[in-house]
Amino acid sequence: MTPQERATRAAEAMWASDAASAWVGLRLDAVGPGRARLSMTVAPHHLNGHGICHGGIIFTLADSAFAFACNSHNRVAVAQHNSISYLSPGRGGEVLTADAREVSLTGRSGLTDVTVSGGDGRIVALFRGASRQIGGSHFPEDTAEEGS
Repeated sequence: MTPQERATRAAEAMWASDAASAWVGLRLDAVGPGRARLSMTVAPHHLNGHGICHGGIIFTLADSAFAFACNSHNRVAVAQHNSISYLSPGRGGEVLTADAREVSLTGRSGLTDVTVSGGDGRIVALFRGASRQIGGSHFPEDTAEEGS
């Protein structure tokens, strides 16, 4: 199995039971080894009292991209801690895109950066997440396949 096939299968398995991302309206656009891209259209119910996308929704988009990137190796990983900096507001009707890229994976600990961009390409937020692999996999792998 190639790393890309592994990432795709792990993402498919996660997406099938990811009710939270579906509920928010996220779309899984791309996945690969140590990376993922998710997007969403900012709907009226995503807007806060200032008429801009709620920071928690932007965080959710970034956090979900982080999750798909750090689980792309078919090893179950969860967040240890995350931080986000908001640089520009998300606007109603706009498509926001979160691009996640694994920066480091050493042993069971990983570090992943996510850039959330607006429809015009501006940076809306920068997110950094630390992950920890906790054991288990998203789908069974045939180890005999590994040697082929």
